[in-house]
Amino acid sequence: MYAFFFLISFGASIIGAICGIGGGIIIKPVMDAFGALDVSIINFLSGCTVLSMTMYSVIKAKIAKDSVINMKLGTPLAIGAAIGGLIGKELFSYVESLFDTPNTAGAVQAFVLMLITLGTLIYTINKNKVHTLHVTNLLACLIIGFILGGFSSFLGIGGGPINLVVLYFFFTMGTKEAAQNSLYIILFSQITSVGRSLFTTDLSQISIVLLIGMIACGILGGICGRAINKKIDEKTVDKLFIALMIVIIFINIYNTVKYLGILG
Repeated sequence: MYAFFFLISFGASIIGAICGIGGGIIIKPVMDAFGALDVSIINFLSGCTVLSMTMYSVIKAKIAKDSVINMKLGTPLAIGAAIGGLIGKELFSYVESLFDTPNTAGAVQAFVLMLITLGTLIYTINKNKVHTLHVTNLLACLIIGFILGGFSSFLGIGGGPINLVVLYFFFTMGTKEAAQNSLYIILFSQITSVGRSLFTTDLSQISIVLLIGMIACGILGGICGRAINKKIDEKTVDKLFIALMIVIIFINIYNTVKYLGILG
């Protein structure tokens, strides 16, 4: 089972680094589908994997001097996401406390993620027909980042496709520019989210081997994804992203009905 989780973490981090979605949107629902671990543990492991990948990707881009991160816009977005990430974790804890079992909270996560992914897919397919904005206001960036961080943290996905849609629509970014800026935002939100989880999650339930292995796979995936991203064009990135969204929608439909016990 560990080997499969490592493979998923590695593959998700490759795709995450290419598309700028972090990888949590793949890791989280796939691990949920297997049901081998509690939802809170999966959230933590997914968050640590995403954090390692984004940290490598952002730092490496800076060192290599090929970063296209818009610091003027990206930094307030990232700060807002970091704060929103804390609120998102609190919101999930509250939702979890409303139900007798964590499985029901997992069903809520899966259903909301499915709806957001579906909306993202529809937007991505039609994005060339949508009139976009050029937001530059500092306060607006902080608010947008806060909302992004809150949703991502609540869903346990690190950042995912929500970031890309927001960067496309509010800031008129191209696919690859949006990918790098998305990873920068995810990095900040994951630092606070994982930091909080260190104090609120029962770490005794987590295998050190599994944790270290997934973090290592996140970094390796970031290395491979970054290399692939340089060799493909934006249309290919868009096609990969669309295909991924379709797969994730079906996985989350499965997870929703599984957590609700509909599948028995």
